[in-house]
Amino acid sequence: MVHGDSPREAIIHQSANRPNLLLGADRELALITIMVAAGLAFSLATWWGVGVAVAFWISAIGVLQRMAKADPLLRQVYFRHIRYAAFYPSKSGLYARSPETPANWR
Repeated sequence: MVHGDSPREAIIHQSANRPNLLLGADRELALITIMVAAGLAFSLATWWGVGVAVAFWISAIGVLQRMAKADPLLRQVYFRHIRYAAFYPSKSGLYARSPETPANWR
C-alpha cells in the first residue's frame, strides 16, 4: 500500500467535541440560575423562602435541561439571532447611500 492511497485521519477525543453542560443544562445559564435561587433564599430568609428558591431552581434546571436536549447551543444561537437587523438595505457600491428602511418594517 502506498502512503498516499488513504486519506489522513486525526482522532478527536469525544470530550473535545461535546458542548459544555452542567447538570444537563447550559453551564452559564445553570450557574446564573443557582445564583438567583441562592439570592432569593437569602433575601427572603425564611423557611418558605428557601422552599420557593428550591422549587424555582428545580423547575428552572428542568427547563434548561429540556432546552439543552433539544439543542445544546440554543443560547448562542438565540444571542446571535437577536443581534441581526430586521432589514439590511442593498447598496450598489462601497460608499453608496443606503435607502431608508420602510416605515412598516420598524
